[in-house]
Amino acid sequence: MSMSSAETAYAMSTKTKLRLWLRLLKVTRSVENDIREKLRVEFDSTLPRFDVLAALYQFPKGLRMSELSGLLKVSNGNVTGIVDRLVKDGLIIRTPVPGDRRALRVRLTKRGEEEFALQAAAHEQWIDDLLSDVSMNEAENMISSFDRILVEMHGTKSEEA
Repeated sequence: MSMSSAETAYAMSTKTKLRLWLRLLKVTRSVENDIREKLRVEFDSTLPRFDVLAALYQFPKGLRMSELSGLLKVSNGNVTGIVDRLVKDGLIIRTPVPGDRRALRVRLTKRGEEEFALQAAAHEQWIDDLLSDVSMNEAENMISSFDRILVEMHGTKSEEA
């Protein structure tokens, strides 16, 4: 039994979307691996450290550890190890939360702000270089498409960088 033209078009559309998904994964992993390597080589750092610094940079008054792990969508245990090393390196400090003896707030030190600013500028340039063949119009169209997908899935757009 042969497929109708509508069934054939649907099957082709489905396969094309699957190819798109696989290509998105491949590109994302390639870009992430490149960024990880550049952070390691140029800053002797890691992507998780960069992510913690970036999150804290957005909140100058700091975040409770639970807020930080929620924002980064990782466990408290994962964040604690990274925070311990960043405190040791003098990039962030822990302070008690008034009225809650168990809670700690973490925030960037001046040195942490300066270090993150250097890393963020380099990161932005790396992304620009990696995506240099993508025009501004293409990038805007992709962002719109991905935002539509996110709204459909979760009822909200992506968080802007």
